[in-house]
Order: sequence, then C-alpha cells, then structure tokens
Amino acid sequence: MSASILIVDDEESIRFSLKGIIEDEGHKVLEAASGEEGLALCEDSLPDLVFLDIWLPGLDGLTVLERLRRLSNDLPVVMISGHGSIETAVTAIKKGAFDFIEKPLSLEKVVIAVNKALEFRDLRRENQALRASISEGQVQKLTGESSAIRTLREQIARVAPTDAWVLITGENGTGKEIVARMIHAGSRRAEKPIIAVNCAAIPEELIESELFGHEKGAFTGADRAAEGKFELADKGTLFLDEIGDMSLKTQAKILRILQEQRFERLGSRKTVTVDVRVVAATNKDLMAEIKAGKFREDLYYRLKVFPIALPPLRDRPEDIPGLLEEFMRILKREHGFKSAEFSPEALAELTDYPWPGNVRELKNFVERMLIMHAGNRIGPDDLPPEMRVAALETADDDPAGLDLTATTTDLKIARAQFEARFLEARLKECGGNVTKLAEMVGMERSSLYRKLKAYNISVQE
Repeated sequence: MSASILIVDDEESIRFSLKGIIEDEGHKVLEAASGEEGLALCEDSLPDLVFLDIWLPGLDGLTVLERLRRLSNDLPVVMISGHGSIETAVTAIKKGAFDFIEKPLSLEKVVIAVNKALEFRDLRRENQALRASISEGQVQKLTGESSAIRTLREQIARVAPTDAWVLITGENGTGKEIVARMIHAGSRRAEKPIIAVNCAAIPEELIESELFGHEKGAFTGADRAAEGKFELADKGTLFLDEIGDMSLKTQAKILRILQEQRFERLGSRKTVTVDVRVVAATNKDLMAEIKAGKFREDLYYRLKVFPIALPPLRDRPEDIPGLLEEFMRILKREHGFKSAEFSPEALAELTDYPWPGNVRELKNFVERMLIMHAGNRIGPDDLPPEMRVAALETADDDPAGLDLTATTTDLKIARAQFEARFLEARLKECGGNVTKLAEMVGMERSSLYRKLKAYNISVQE
C-alpha cells in the first residue's frame, strides 16, 4: 500500500537517490532541505514516515526529532548520517527514532528500513484500533431513540470535545456515570484516565486525603505517601459523583482548588499543580440545597458550565424494548445466558411500569428474568407482582373495562379492588395529601399518583 514519505536532508544528491529508491517501491515522496522546512511540512500534514539527516544547517536532526515527537508519538523516524557513531545512534533512539542507518545509503538498507518502519506504523494503528474497540466496549452507550435520548446524545457530542465542566443531574439509576464516561471518551483527554470519586461514600475525615493525597506521617495510619484523586486525574477527567452529599467544609476547599488547580497534600507545603477537567453529578436539586444552606451557590455556578439533565425511564417508555434487548445481549455475552422473548402483553406491562429505579432497575430485572426463564417466552404471569399491578393503571384501555365495585372471581380484579379501597382509606388518613401517602405506603409519588388516577380516586392537586 502506498505511503507518504518525507526526506529531510540538505544534500540534494542524497534526496535524489532516496527519492528514486522509495518511488520505485510505489510510495509518494516529499522533500525538505532543512529541519525548519521539514517541520513546516509535517505541521501541514503528517507523513507516514520520515527519513531525517542528523547533520543539518540551522536546526540539527536531533532537535527536529524532538519537535516531531511533540507533533506525534506514532510517526516513525529513520535517522541517517554520514558521520555515524554508536553514541549518536543511541542518543537518536533514546529521543524516539525508529531506526538509524549510515551513509552511503544502499538500495537494500533503504528498502528494509522503509518496510520495517511502515510495518511498525501499521502495527501501532492496529493496536490503537484494538484499544479503542476495547474501550468502546467498556464505555456503555445510551440505548434508545426517544427524543430525550437523541437530545442527550447531541449534548454529549457538543460538549465532549471541549474542556468545559459539566454538571449532570438526574435520579438514581438514570446513567449519570455512563454519561460522564462518554464525555471523557469523546474528549481530547481520552488517552488519560477518568478518576471517579463517590463523594457520598467517603467519610468526612478522610475526604481531603482521598482528594488531595497525603505525605507519610500526615495522620495516624499514614505509613506512606499517597497521591490523591486530583493528581491521579492530571491531564484527564475527575468525575465527582454525588457532589450534593459533600459537606460545606469540603465544598469550600474544593471550590478553591477547582478555581486554581493547585493544592498541597496533607502534611506537605509543596504546591501541586494539575490540569483536570471536572464532571460532577448529583441526584439532588442543588438549588433547593442552596436555599436550605446545604450547598454553596458559588460552587454550584462554578460546576454548572454545561448542565445536562437525565430523563427518568418513565418519561421515555418507548426506549424500554430496545433496552431489554441490549441488556439481554450484554448478559448473554458476559455470563452465557440464553436469550428470552417477552410477549407483547408482557412488554405492554413493562412499558406501563414506572421503573422507580430507572435503567439500573431494568437491567437487574432482565438478569432476574434470564436466570428464571432463559430460553423461554416470558408472559405477564411471569412478571413480578408489582409490575403486573402496574398494568391495572391502563385498565381504561381494556375493552372489557374494570369495575372496582362489582363482585368478581377474577384474582387480578379482586386485587385491584382491595388496593383501591386500601389506598382510598389511607389517603383519607393523610388528609388527601399524596406525598404523605407515598411515604406511608413506600411508593414513589408519581407512580402512586398515576395509580390513584387510574382508580378514579380524587386527590389534592
């Protein structure tokens, strides 16, 4: 396959000889008579391979090599010299040269160098593609074609290539960490790590050490120095999950460090400087937390450069069939489960169910179903009781209707009759307040409201 090869040498006769050999091998040749000219050509468009003379007027070859390495770590560079020595060759290799050959240049030497360098280039590209495919497999995607998910993908595509800080909000289980990792994977920092910190899981007395690191002896039990999450995320992304659960004291320290990107480890006076992109996430209403005096307003606006709000699963029920299929594929690949098929009636009930645990609950549900019904067709009677009851909320769509006052021998209707009377009685005890009733019976408010509406039980608006 034809490649683009740059020859950087101040001797025209050398360039002429090399060009003839390389073109006979079917490759395109670019020429430069100085290091400055060669660098300019590479800045315009990187070639596939560079032949670079060590002894050049102006910028010498080793200096040019260093600057080429800043442009690309993957570009193979073959150094050539008429005054070669072992010391010079070792220096060139240490600085990143792929190979070193001496003048006079023979046909055999040049052809071998070209073939080896291009083979090396191809292997590097294959390895990068393999790493990318592995990384892509590890970074879960947002499954669905609802308008909410399409908008979310567009937001991620816009913000990912920038260095803008992102504040992700949404209920538990909506996929906040998946979005954070997608943003990192689409950024210029993708080759560096994304370091996740669960702010709610770290004890107050340890969070400074976790975030900023410590020196040996900084506190009882600090038997060795340790880097903090900020240092580990240098040149990469720091994902602060559950940022709303951080104490006001820690928020103040975080704000200063986020603004300055400088800090000291515990027990040290040495300043550490980092370059970190911050993506934060919370399931809390931070404006409400600010009004309650539990979250700093200045930190909120510092984090909220680009806000992303994740929709709950109940607001995009059209995505549920696709998510079911996706999770079955994942579980089949990871655990060897046999696939199962959901009947149309079961799918209808799953679509009606409000999924208070969101996508996380759905994935756990699929795993449970495959354990119990792998290889079979899953019908409504195979679903957990709470999901079967959810279907009663759409009973108005049933041509037979649902009369909650009639005497019946049908178990499903009898269950609904009991539930309607139970909820109506408890609602009266709560003075008609749906929020209090939700707390009493342990249901998510929006799900309870829909159930009451389905049973024609009047509620306070």
